[in-house]
Amino acid sequence: MKYNMGLRQKIGIAFGLIAAALIPGVSYAQTDDNGMDNAVILLYHHVAENTPASTSISPDTFAEHMEYLANNHTVLGLPEVISALRQGDTLPERTVVITFDDGYDNILTNAHPILKRHGFPYTIFINPEEIGSNRSQLTWEQVETMQNDGVVFANHTLDHLHMLERKPGESESAWLKRVWSNVTEAEDILEEKTGRSLKYLAYPFGEYNLALANKLSQAGYIGFGQHSGGVSSESQFSALPRFPAAGPYANLKTLKTKLESLAMPVSSYTPEDPMISDKGAPPKVTFTVTSEDVDLGRVNCFFGGDTITPRVNKMTATVTLDDALPVGRSRINCTAPSIAKSGRYYWYSQPFFVADSNGKYPD
Repeated sequence: MKYNMGLRQKIGIAFGLIAAALIPGVSYAQTDDNGMDNAVILLYHHVAENTPASTSISPDTFAEHMEYLANNHTVLGLPEVISALRQGDTLPERTVVITFDDGYDNILTNAHPILKRHGFPYTIFINPEEIGSNRSQLTWEQVETMQNDGVVFANHTLDHLHMLERKPGESESAWLKRVWSNVTEAEDILEEKTGRSLKYLAYPFGEYNLALANKLSQAGYIGFGQHSGGVSSESQFSALPRFPAAGPYANLKTLKTKLESLAMPVSSYTPEDPMISDKGAPPKVTFTVTSEDVDLGRVNCFFGGDTITPRVNKMTATVTLDDALPVGRSRINCTAPSIAKSGRYYWYSQPFFVADSNGKYPD
């Protein structure tokens, strides 16, 4: 499933310049029929039938997902896609990346044979302190075996903590120093055990705030969340979205639409910090798009199963909720059709993280 980034990339760039000349004022997510500045990252946890339903997909359904990808998409490894996006290289149209959070042994037992049969690369974000010490997790010997088969392992913190939680009386600077030490210790163990330090971090539970995201960027890391949407060279690399594809999101019919999604080209947005401290105020989300290929006049937004019609002023959409946010994790998702790519939608997701009265975040 390798992709030649050389001549085809140059042709794609040239085609994109021609398209821009033919239709002044319109920018596109693609450069030619085979090259795009776009990918979709999928997120799985368990591949099993006897594990928590909210984070699980059955082996049979997982096999259906992979068969569909084999017939309709190009599956590339996460490092390859991140490198292409950071360098401004194009990717094959309909590129998909497969990732797992937590190093459960059922990934090896139930998912790995299916992925290996298709020749699909994939990445597992693991907690080094859990590997070999938790019976549901992989062992380091199994990690080595899978790595020899091409599986990539990356950082999910040392012990899967809620990174936003502070200890009693802990200052912001002390909190940030503590949680970042957790990240770097995990990265050191990963490098020792696998011989590789990618400096990728998947936030446990998808939880992060602006201070943590800034620290991650300053340290040269790439961050991965659990909110949804496509990714492009314009994405926020301190918190890249991934589409959950298990539990309530395992339905292949609805997943097909998400696999076709395009990263919303956004120049500015509010709130910048997804950790919400003003718990009583209904949130207002705004985002400004940079491409006229986004049909913002037909944008729809969704929250908690409800559809919300945003207010649109030129290239800016504003979404206001009627009620305060619930404790825990939630998000507003907005989609708008592509003008050039019929049937495909730009996707923007704004996550929120709200602690309870004790400053804790639910699992």
